[in-house]
Amino acid sequence: MSYEFLVATAIGALVAGGIYLALRARTFQVVLGLTLLSYAVNLFLFASGRLVAGRPPIWDKGADAYTDPLPQALVLTAIVITFGMTAFAVILALRSFLETGSDHVDGDRVPCDAQDGLADGEEGAEP
Repeated sequence: MSYEFLVATAIGALVAGGIYLALRARTFQVVLGLTLLSYAVNLFLFASGRLVAGRPPIWDKGADAYTDPLPQALVLTAIVITFGMTAFAVILALRSFLETGSDHVDGDRVPCDAQDGLADGEEGAEP
């Protein structure tokens, strides 16, 4: 089995899971979906620089194949951007939950489910 098939399968699974979670109605699931999509993009960028094992990361006269270092630098930058985006999305989700009392992304005021622990009559519920 080649590395390319394994990496392509992992990218496909991350994209599928990310799209599924991003289309859910809860903010935490949307944040997880966006994070999975960013992991898929990072893996795709990393794989675009060739998946060659045991070769130098730069061109060498004696080497017939090399790994491009530019996608590796792009992935490092993307990791930092993803961390900032995720932190911002979590803060927005928390602020939205505290303002509306619901974690649904459609903007409707929906009472919390009993499984959330904030249903009517339980501790922490709004009067």
